[in-house]
Amino acid sequence: MPTSFEEFLSEEQLSLIRSLDSPSKIQAFLDGVPYSAEDRNRCPLNVLRDRQAHCLDGALFAAASLRRLGYPALLVDLYPEPGMDDDHVLAIYRRGSRFGAVAKSNFVGLRYREPVYRGPRELVMSYFNDFFNVDGVKTLRYYTRPLNLKAYDRLEWTSNDTGADAIEQRLLKLPRIPLLTPELAASLSPMDALSYKAGLLNVNYAGLYKPRA
Repeated sequence: MPTSFEEFLSEEQLSLIRSLDSPSKIQAFLDGVPYSAEDRNRCPLNVLRDRQAHCLDGALFAAASLRRLGYPALLVDLYPEPGMDDDHVLAIYRRGSRFGAVAKSNFVGLRYREPVYRGPRELVMSYFNDFFNVDGVKTLRYYTRPLNLKAYDRLEWTSNDTGADAIEQRLLKLPRIPLLTPELAASLSPMDALSYKAGLLNVNYAGLYKPRA
């Protein structure tokens, strides 16, 4: 990891970062900062400074923090059909042969996963029922293969927002692996009322995607 990230931190911030010594503690930090509705990508340094994040910001922060613990910095992007919903970015990690994830989301069910999944696809499918839009439509349709952020170290993505922007553009260009056939997607039931309500607990309404008609 580029040393510039920690070089910019105050003693208090360094102490906080060093206390995030497990994936679950990284998740707890992200859960404790507000969800950002801004049209801006924050590098991990600015997530720490501003104490807010949307899903890409949170995934970058988690990837940087996981790499401090010895994991590769890997992102996976989850996608709906265009116009249905936002995408959602995960920082994934592997413990032994099993995969887990850390994530920041406006939706309760799209956050942490314990490392119990046999591969990235199985991990991604664990998000299926909780991946819905404001109309109650289950919208998860595709995912990307893991993107290793080591290639972006030269852009100092941990301490520079332009690095975060470059990673976003790369994620958008990655091939998308389909999860459902069109026939299966057309047969899905809508979210039930209780799950819908639970998924939007503590939501920032300004940050919700508005589906195109």
